[in-house]
Amino acid sequence: MYPEGYLHQKIRMDGWQENPDEILDRDAAPIVRVLNEKGEQLVVKVPFIDPPIYVAVWKVAVGRISLYLVDTDIEMNDPWNRSIAYHLYIGDIEQRLRQEIVLGIGGSEVLNTIGIKHSVLHLNEGHCAFALLERIREKIEEGMSFEKAAEEVRNTSIFTTHTPVPAGHDVFPFNLIDKYFGNYCQLIGLNREDFLHLGINPEEPAAGFNMTAFSLRMSNYHNGVSRKHGKVARHMWQALWPDKKEEDVPIDSITNGIHIPTWTEPKMELLFNKYMGPDWLEDHDKQVIWERVNDIPDQELWQLHYWLKIKLINFIREQARRRWIENRVNPINIITGGSLLDPLTLTIGFARRFAAYKRADLIFHDLDRLKKLLNTRWNPVQIIFAGKAHPADDDGKRILQRIFNLAQDPSLGGRIAFVENYDEQLAQYMVHGVDLWLNNPIPPSEACGTSGMKASLNGVPHLSILDGWWIEGFNGKNGWAFGGDTGDDVKDSEAIYNILEKEVIPLYYKVDDNGIPRDWVKVMKEAIKSTAPLFSARRMVKEYINKFYQNALKSA
Repeated sequence: MYPEGYLHQKIRMDGWQENPDEILDRDAAPIVRVLNEKGEQLVVKVPFIDPPIYVAVWKVAVGRISLYLVDTDIEMNDPWNRSIAYHLYIGDIEQRLRQEIVLGIGGSEVLNTIGIKHSVLHLNEGHCAFALLERIREKIEEGMSFEKAAEEVRNTSIFTTHTPVPAGHDVFPFNLIDKYFGNYCQLIGLNREDFLHLGINPEEPAAGFNMTAFSLRMSNYHNGVSRKHGKVARHMWQALWPDKKEEDVPIDSITNGIHIPTWTEPKMELLFNKYMGPDWLEDHDKQVIWERVNDIPDQELWQLHYWLKIKLINFIREQARRRWIENRVNPINIITGGSLLDPLTLTIGFARRFAAYKRADLIFHDLDRLKKLLNTRWNPVQIIFAGKAHPADDDGKRILQRIFNLAQDPSLGGRIAFVENYDEQLAQYMVHGVDLWLNNPIPPSEACGTSGMKASLNGVPHLSILDGWWIEGFNGKNGWAFGGDTGDDVKDSEAIYNILEKEVIPLYYKVDDNGIPRDWVKVMKEAIKSTAPLFSARRMVKEYINKFYQNALKSA
């Protein structure tokens, strides 16, 4: 349930990120208690774990789908157990393992208690992979051998890996696996060595129990989340299939997509209704529907975008004003928070996790050149940054601190803003309201990336290194691309400056007598047309059905 969330971000005067807890008010949140036959909140014991762990069950209605959440912060648990589900990401490796036990084994028990019997299991990352063990244990309990039970589970399980970054794959020390699964091994008929072998990465056999290696071994359907990521994943995990060539490793790819109704700005939706017909949403994964974007008058699309830009900047200014009134923050924080932003200026957005490989500070590589871009009198540029570093990621915090401190530098003209405490609300404002979306991770570290899809859907072109989804998405007319082979800071920053100076800035500021940048609007329209149908969640789910779910159901 993560009632204390990921982190509530506060930036000190020196730019260092602090991570104060922000406790969820369960009774005020859009969640409801799942009740038992006595009308009391359902509490389920996580089986086969000693000392016992109990979870309270909550439900969220996500459209027509029920999402169940488990909460360990209940009186039946001791303090060490109550904190298991406090935070989304935690640094303590044993507590992390206990989280995954609660999610995988406890989650399976919750579904059984509620009466939900699933035929196919789809794992996203290895965090809930112990659910595979529970499926095997249940089949053994019914009389199957381990080999037969494992085969049936493999044939009905899908595993999606979401990151090529090694730190994103959980590896637990063998002594911790012994501590929590010593008795569990016997329940599924395996000795210690055979059990541990399920999670060993052949390239690092002494490292510990690797949850991704375990998930890949115990499922028959696997994929990365973009074509490039599928290729990277086949290289990363080839050792699990030593008899196969890299290109034949059974890890497919299904590129991520975004939920079009959620990320289409409401006024943009009205514009689509007007010129694409009221039923466009019903067929939004069909490319032909989006050709009607060409029918939207340039002036109407541009005026709407400018209104959304003003809305974004007003929101940022209001956030800064509230911090000033309520928290008496230092005036420096108000300035760096975006109070000097100008809606008439070309605005670049950069918002995502502040992990070092995402290189949030790459555009500052040549400060003198950047200053010229920011401070040109007639065609200036401004950049809005937002994002959080992991509480344990000091490298990410130092990058954030550098940007925050540079935003205070008067020589940058007040053209740099760092907006504190990035969340989905701010994300909505940014992907709707900036003029250009910037993305420059070290390739091939970007598994997919969806923020650029959300921006493009709303007519905000993408300027990105060729990695993740942009290799598939870029068509030469819907944004700008550079690099992609390696992550060379000098070459990549040079490419960004050149594109901005020679293409982006001249195109943006080239307006007709009515103040409309017609050529820029062409790029906006192409961004919408090329992104919406091909990178929608609907297209993505259809691919999962056709590639995996149908075949897995045949074995159920």
